[in-house]
Amino acid sequence: MASQTRESGGALKRVVSSLTAVEIGIAAVLIAVIFLAVLVQSFQRYLPFSGLPWTGELSQFSLVWLTFVAAGVLVTRDGHIALQVVDNLKSERAVRAFHVLAHVIVAVIAILFAWQCVALIATSSILTSPSMGMNMSLHYVLPFVGFVSTAIRSVVASVVVARHGVEAAHESDALAIQVNREVQS
Repeated sequence: MASQTRESGGALKRVVSSLTAVEIGIAAVLIAVIFLAVLVQSFQRYLPFSGLPWTGELSQFSLVWLTFVAAGVLVTRDGHIALQVVDNLKSERAVRAFHVLAHVIVAVIAILFAWQCVALIATSSILTSPSMGMNMSLHYVLPFVGFVSTAIRSVVASVVVARHGVEAAHESDALAIQVNREVQS
């Protein structure tokens, strides 16, 4: 039974790692799109004819998409906004309770935002963006994916923290540089 638990935990880690890689890949593409669109915009200023008006809109949309696609990854890697004051409490139970509560709140808010994205996807099909002419329903697809990812990862993080404590949650898929914890020497 213990080997099945380890295998399913290993499978879950592989799934989370794969999803993280996909989300980071999408984020990297969006950063490249932002860079190229802004670069084209800056070159267009010096051309004697009117440039491509959609480059500014594309870079703005890409920044929005990047923000929401990367949100779930931040939850898994514990890179989201945190209150370090709580981590300094002497009671491990209190720290654990605060972290579980924070993850549950993030999950609930992400679910509500995903729900609103579904409503926007359903009702925005008659609208198009001014410069690109993109159907605005498409604009809300990546934020929806990001909110669903954030909600699922927050629920999983709250369960991990509740079962194993805060340090176990910090070790899952962690970044090499921890931005919200002091470096232990």
